[in-house]
Amino acid sequence: MIYGYVRVSTQDQSVDSQKNSISRFCIDQKMMVDQWIALEMSSRKSTADRRIDELLDKLSPNDIVIASELSRLGRSIKETLHTIETIIQNKQARLILIKQNLDLNPTASSNVANKVLITIFSMLAELERDFISERTKEGLQARVAKGIKIGKPKGVIQASMYDKDKEKILHLYQLGVSIQKIITTHLGYGKYMSLKEFIGKRKELSGAEI
Repeated sequence: MIYGYVRVSTQDQSVDSQKNSISRFCIDQKMMVDQWIALEMSSRKSTADRRIDELLDKLSPNDIVIASELSRLGRSIKETLHTIETIIQNKQARLILIKQNLDLNPTASSNVANKVLITIFSMLAELERDFISERTKEGLQARVAKGIKIGKPKGVIQASMYDKDKEKILHLYQLGVSIQKIITTHLGYGKYMSLKEFIGKRKELSGAEI
């Protein structure tokens, strides 16, 4: 089977130009698309919504996937790399990308070029992750430089399973009842360390509450 995958990411584009590009390529190569998987949808959608998952599920060894260009396969280098690896390594199908003039064929007698390309894509994916991490750090540093406090405001305590019995717990603790006794006799649930932490944080927040 030969699959033509076309996708546009904005409403003012059309899949027709991609279909025409693939069709012209097939004519030149004496090939014919057996099934089109076409989608007009925002690139922010998931791979399932963009029918990438549908395409991958259909593939069998020796099938061929043709796309007009690399960017049609994913929203990021990492996602694109994953799609390529799934097609040519897991599914053992052939992938043709017209604009980049790439023909990734796992059954070729020499697939050294394929391995080189996958290695390059992997390096780019790692580089992309580093860039994202660096931008995140720079963004946090910029906020700190502007005097914007990062993280949870001081005095804010996360919700706890003990909150519903807070008054009972603190009252018993004030009376000198041990934490383990509070758990086994008065609550019937909880663990020593978590309840100890619960009481300690409430004491730090306000001594008046204890």
